[in-house]
Amino acid sequence: MLTLKSGQCLTLWHNAMLAQVRDDDPDLTTRQMAILLTIYLDPPPHTVRGLAAHLDVTKPVITRALDTMGTMGLVARRRDERDRRNVLVQRTVAGAEYLQRLGDLIAEQAGNVN
Repeated sequence: MLTLKSGQCLTLWHNAMLAQVRDDDPDLTTRQMAILLTIYLDPPPHTVRGLAAHLDVTKPVITRALDTMGTMGLVARRRDERDRRNVLVQRTVAGAEYLQRLGDLIAEQAGNVN
């Protein structure tokens, strides 16, 4: 297990964010990134209501973030056929590829932390 000191963690975060800004991938806000990571790292199903509760934000906050990420192709939404009141949030190939590139970028930057 890799153990980093506080300053090293901040350097890693800075280097990874700087590399991402210089990349062609879309920039996400911290809130959007937290939502996206939750969708991809936590087992489905994911709903707008469930994400809002998990992240302790309102449903409109989740909806706005999903609107943006949906436009980017990182997530998709559809009505739950069993309970039409729920909106299911689904992973996409583009979203999985985006996070794979981000994970690779962070791993690469971890090798540059002293």
